[in-house]
Amino acid sequence: MTRSDLVVVGAGPAGMAAAAQAAELGLSVTVLDEQACAGGQIYRDVDRVVPLRGDILGADYVHGTTLTAALRRAAISHVTGAVVWAIEDAFRISYTREGRGVQIEADRILLATGALERSMPLPGWTLPGVMTAGAGQILLKQSGVLARNAVLVGSGPLLYLIAAQMLRAGTPPKAMIETQSRGDLIGATRHIGGALRGASYLVKGLRMLASIIRAGVPRHTGVTDIAVEGTDKAEAVTFQSGRRSHRITCDTVFLHHGVVPNTQAARSLGVTHSWNTAQQCFVPQLDDWGQSDRAGVFIAGDGAGIGGAKAAEHAGTLAALQIACEAGRLSREERDRRAAAPRAGLAHELAARPFLDAAYPPYAPALLPDDSTPICRCEEVTAGDIRSYAKLGCIGPNQTKAFGRAGMGPCQGRYCGLSVTALLADATGRTPDETGYYRIRPPLKPVTLGELAGMNITAPDTAEKEKAHD
Repeated sequence: MTRSDLVVVGAGPAGMAAAAQAAELGLSVTVLDEQACAGGQIYRDVDRVVPLRGDILGADYVHGTTLTAALRRAAISHVTGAVVWAIEDAFRISYTREGRGVQIEADRILLATGALERSMPLPGWTLPGVMTAGAGQILLKQSGVLARNAVLVGSGPLLYLIAAQMLRAGTPPKAMIETQSRGDLIGATRHIGGALRGASYLVKGLRMLASIIRAGVPRHTGVTDIAVEGTDKAEAVTFQSGRRSHRITCDTVFLHHGVVPNTQAARSLGVTHSWNTAQQCFVPQLDDWGQSDRAGVFIAGDGAGIGGAKAAEHAGTLAALQIACEAGRLSREERDRRAAAPRAGLAHELAARPFLDAAYPPYAPALLPDDSTPICRCEEVTAGDIRSYAKLGCIGPNQTKAFGRAGMGPCQGRYCGLSVTALLADATGRTPDETGYYRIRPPLKPVTLGELAGMNITAPDTAEKEKAHD
């Protein structure tokens, strides 16, 4: 079985930056990347795509090539197509690659698992033609597939980014249906000091918004009563704006009202999490270096709390500096000296976050949907089902599995977990922290008996190197 000083799970901005920094300081590093190419979700397939569509996706996306270049170091083993499904004590990591199971051991582990788009359960959200805005962006990044006759629904800066990219691609959205209100914006002004310190975010957002307005894309803000109509597929979006009812026909609906940390791997290791009211999600409890309350387990990037790609990059670097210090490769004085620039960069990137969180809150009716709305698509469990379980004495998400299998489908609760917590907390009068979350156990991702039977104690990439050396 192979061993590394550090195993990084995920090759987005946090994972790539951490791996490069740790390798520079002399640690042996293995990056387990579920994707075929480095970049994570934000920089997905960036090396191949930039020459093809870099002008459409923008300068922030192109920046990802600097991180992938730094990842190509001799001391870094970048294992692509690696689906991590278990992390055991002493950090034995099990993953699947090319149809067989593989294991690797590490002295320390950095979880850079990123974020998931918050599910937005509203009437009609399970119809064909309805997807998350991020999924639509992935189609554009990786395949150059353009959504025509599409409507953007929800709130948050990502909607403006995708709308701007659609404009540059020549397929503008038919309309933008936005849930944030004027009251949200007014309330967010209490964080205006931080917003001004992170003014680069505001400037980018205003530029994108200006391009959307110049293009004549219809925008409806402060909307309520959103529903997707259709029989076999999405056909229209209906909503209320002010005192007027609207209906916009379309073929595709992109939903988005924020992203949340992907905490599955961290929870499987017993890392303590707490409720973040501003972002309406659970986040792991970490120190200033990204170290959790589980010795040897570090978390960086959006998996530690939503901050964006540049913040993730800085956080990954800081975690790597502390890991190297613990490993005896760096003195505390040198660690602190090297940490000054990324720490200042991280503070700058996070300065505007409270303003953005307050100005673009999640769509409240999707946090506590109507009884008839499905919230667990895998097992076809509705919001009403969860409320009925609460009346029968169910007080936590784990119990819902026994009542009706919520969270037991292929996604293992990744997309319904926060909805279940919110519904139970509302029904029982308890806080989200008191209500809790699903207890996560291996396998974190589905694994077949055939993959287990093909378990190889030597990682495939290492075996190939050893064979070539012989």
